[in-house]
Amino acid sequence: MPFDTKRIRGPEESQSPLLFLSPAKVPESSSREGVRGNGDVRPVFARCGLISQAKGSAYLEAGNTKIICSVYGPKEIERKDETDMKTGRLVCDFRLAPFSCLKRGAWIQGSEERDLSAALLESLQPGVCLHKYPRSQIEVNVMVLENDGSILAHAVTCASMALADGGIEMYDVVLGCALRQNGESCLVDPSYTEECGNWQAGYGENQGCVTLALLPNLNQVSGLTAEGDMREDTLTDAVRTCMDGCNKLYPVYQQALIRAVKKKAPPPEK
Repeated sequence: MPFDTKRIRGPEESQSPLLFLSPAKVPESSSREGVRGNGDVRPVFARCGLISQAKGSAYLEAGNTKIICSVYGPKEIERKDETDMKTGRLVCDFRLAPFSCLKRGAWIQGSEERDLSAALLESLQPGVCLHKYPRSQIEVNVMVLENDGSILAHAVTCASMALADGGIEMYDVVLGCALRQNGESCLVDPSYTEECGNWQAGYGENQGCVTLALLPNLNQVSGLTAEGDMREDTLTDAVRTCMDGCNKLYPVYQQALIRAVKKKAPPPEK
């Protein structure tokens, strides 16, 4: 398979920087204790309009999770026989940067990224007015710069902000929230170590992860992903908790969009 000979590749044998940390600085799975409650989300930083070449763009930080998104289009579809001529088409591409995880990844899109792209498309499509863009295609490109958990939920939010920044007509912004259920307790907006705890110990009774996408003004769920084994009442409570988490973060993203609109608006006439 051909590969990029101009790209500087990492060494074949390397050691993780975490090996050189002192034991007091090594992150632990119980780091949430004393920092934030089980129902609290991580501090969020959001900005729009960072990529000048794109129609719309957004950057989001939630703890150590860092995601950037760019939107291109609407533009004419190359093969018009592949879609309905009366509505547009939304294309989502979800990528994990090779340096985003503890284990270095590849630039070629893997099965996990394809599944995340499909879930991202499912969550965003109900919020976009595709009938306003007939015979057109809108491309959404998401890149995870650092993966510290809940990447799908924050990618949904970042992509929605980028669509709004690009002037794409939408019914409502789409916000995402993730939750990890561990027996009778739940952790909202879990970190990477909290998410991996399920896989390391194996999913037991009433344990799993839930990711929800919400249209806050319409109070409608546009996407729902659940993994593990949870009771019906537990899953219902998890969905309600994720909806509350989305509503908590909505003012932060609202202010980021307002700031971007004011920056693009022309100065008032004197």
